[in-house]
Amino acid sequence: MAPVNEKFALALRSRLNGDYGRLFQDAPGDCPARARQAGVDPDVVAAAEAETLDLPYVKSLTAFAPSHAFLAKVPISFARQHVVLGLTGKDGVTLLAVADLAGWPQVEVLSKLLGHVVIPMFAPRTEILRAINAAYELQTGQAQRVIEQLDQTDVLREVQETLHNEDLLDVASRAPVIKLVNLILFEAVKRRASDVHIQPFEDRLAVRFRMDGVLYDVFEPPRALHAEIISRVKVMGGMNIAEQRLAQDGRATVEVGERVVDLRIATLPTHLGERVVIRLLDKSARLYTLDELGMAPRVLSDFRRLIHADHGIILVTGPTGSGKTTTLYAALQEINAKELNILTLEDPIEYRLPGISQTQVSDKKGMTFASGLRHVLRQDPDIIMVGEIRDAETARMAIQSALTGHLVFSTLHTNDAAGAVARMLDLGAEPYLMASSLLAVLAQRLVRRICAECRTAYEPTAADLARWNAAEYRDSPPERLSRGSGCAACLQTGYRERVGIFELLTVTEPIRELILQRAKSSTIKSEAQAHGMTTLRAGGLAKAVAGTTTMEEVVRVTGRDEF
Repeated sequence: MAPVNEKFALALRSRLNGDYGRLFQDAPGDCPARARQAGVDPDVVAAAEAETLDLPYVKSLTAFAPSHAFLAKVPISFARQHVVLGLTGKDGVTLLAVADLAGWPQVEVLSKLLGHVVIPMFAPRTEILRAINAAYELQTGQAQRVIEQLDQTDVLREVQETLHNEDLLDVASRAPVIKLVNLILFEAVKRRASDVHIQPFEDRLAVRFRMDGVLYDVFEPPRALHAEIISRVKVMGGMNIAEQRLAQDGRATVEVGERVVDLRIATLPTHLGERVVIRLLDKSARLYTLDELGMAPRVLSDFRRLIHADHGIILVTGPTGSGKTTTLYAALQEINAKELNILTLEDPIEYRLPGISQTQVSDKKGMTFASGLRHVLRQDPDIIMVGEIRDAETARMAIQSALTGHLVFSTLHTNDAAGAVARMLDLGAEPYLMASSLLAVLAQRLVRRICAECRTAYEPTAADLARWNAAEYRDSPPERLSRGSGCAACLQTGYRERVGIFELLTVTEPIRELILQRAKSSTIKSEAQAHGMTTLRAGGLAKAVAGTTTMEEVVRVTGRDEF
């Protein structure tokens, strides 16, 4: 042992300044353990261990591909517990990344399991854990393979087993339906789906993902497993599995590697059985800035000016899933400052905003937007975000808040910016109060971006322009447009990710006069356009001409009646 200890001591001293001789006063002792007890950086100890054993030490594993045999035979729980990962080296040699000598016994174990020799290699612990998560996330198509291998006799045994904050990557030793549900959710997270639909039909069971705003059929599990799958989802959401005649809501939190995903689960009884929709909220997803939303330069500069106002109401409108909350979060991030007291009322709280007090609205507990807003006003706020104006009381209190010196952000469900004025008046807001408090209305939609990997250019024909009814381009049609041909990166859809199109109505003096007169939405819109407002349609067409999206996508999200 002494020669090895001495060799380790020399290797350690070559990496550190100072005298570490006190660690090795007793030659037979465990030098690496003593080094760790003395507070030496574990990565430095691992590098010294590698030098002592004449083995390589690499700081990054990004250049190595994971071993498919290792991923297929070794569960992620084992890899994480022992901090080991199989990698493919030159000429197909299997390397085993280990963080320290504690993982050394696994070299022989994994050699026997894989059926061939594995060569150990040292690497930093954090780098190995990162690579483990990335490697297991790369496994695709697992859900379909599990579907093909399901044995219904194994399903009923553990279907009600519940796990708290279970890791979707750890599917070893789970009952088949539990594996199936986990892997379906895993595929949904990988494909950036916002919702998972599990819908029964007479002769089949469909699992569909909403990706970039569009539903796609993804899997078809056996129809006979419908009840077991629904029960498993209910167990995850803390719902009553015996109640099948009433709609239920539930929540769950799962993990995919280092990512934490909140699930909002809703069941609904139908004549063919219960159906489930699962909304996925990736808590690790980053927040967007205003510059990243896709606003045209003029809209961006005007909106930036408006959100720095001292008081008033700014409304963001659009259908469900059009990115309204993302826009409001981006605005709050930009104006967030230590000297401002910012509070929000949300249902649900989708992302955490540092430095901002966020409150969850719950109708069941009596915390509505209206009652919550009443309490928020007692917290001396400078800026208030109300998730949605749904009723007359909330509308009235939002206006009063703006008139008493607060800047209020909120959302409405209307087709365009001018329609928000009519909607607020329908909710009982007085025209003179609306005219005094409303600063602007931002209407928005999300259009799918053309996939950068398979984007191709083409010349639009007269028939294309006629089909889109793009009147303003008939006399001077764009020479070239773009579309996606479909590839593996975009799952053969031709689109990948989304970008916003916007319509900003700023309340000027002529607009205030029209509000006081209860003018029609069309009149307000015409007046705003006369003063330079860009409509949703025009914003979408500009992005199509620029090659960001397609004409068909603009038609889909804005409606043909706008063309």
